[in-house]
Amino acid sequence: MRIVLVEDNERLAQGIANSLRDQGYAVDWLANGTEADQHLSQEGGDIAVIDINLPGLSGFEVVRALRMRGDTTPVIMLTARGELDDRVGGLDAGADDYLVKPFEMAELLARIRALGRRRSDMRTASQRIGNLVIDRIARTVTGPNGPIDLPRRELALLECLADHNGRIVSKERIADSLYGVGSDMESNAVELLISRLRRKLSDTGVSIRTARGLGYLLDDGNP
Repeated sequence: MRIVLVEDNERLAQGIANSLRDQGYAVDWLANGTEADQHLSQEGGDIAVIDINLPGLSGFEVVRALRMRGDTTPVIMLTARGELDDRVGGLDAGADDYLVKPFEMAELLARIRALGRRRSDMRTASQRIGNLVIDRIARTVTGPNGPIDLPRRELALLECLADHNGRIVSKERIADSLYGVGSDMESNAVELLISRLRRKLSDTGVSIRTARGLGYLLDDGNP
């Protein structure tokens, strides 16, 4: 799952981003409201966490523009004040939830999980690919021989490939989905994850095929 974090306080943003990445989320961090609006319109994300007071467009304006485009991405707004006007303004702009600074990371993570479940409920909660069943709410994978234990990053990789089932997904798109746009990562990180996931799927009838120079795709073994 990709989280778009829009926060101009670098120290706070880095702390939030590191905590989210520790939980297996990819994070795209932006510190300017205008840049965030462009990023959300072009790249999108699964959930957005947006501060109200930003350089460029305000958080309110970013969310209003998002909703005017018909984008239903769940939004959590962050504010340094707990005043009623801020809360009402954020919800009226189209935010789904809000948090008042300072807050505990455990609470932000809980709210992200809740919005993630709600978004999954709007889509298909359970997806079958060949002999694999991916439960996006429980975040479990079951094969013909029972549950498959996948660490967060490998599960995120499988979900990314499943989102494009039967289609080629470029290495760059996978990296953005798993680590965030422009993230600093080892050049072979995706290949290592692909290799690990392949081994764990080896007896399921579902494989990961390499399209040289293009990317990867899931193959359920059906003609």
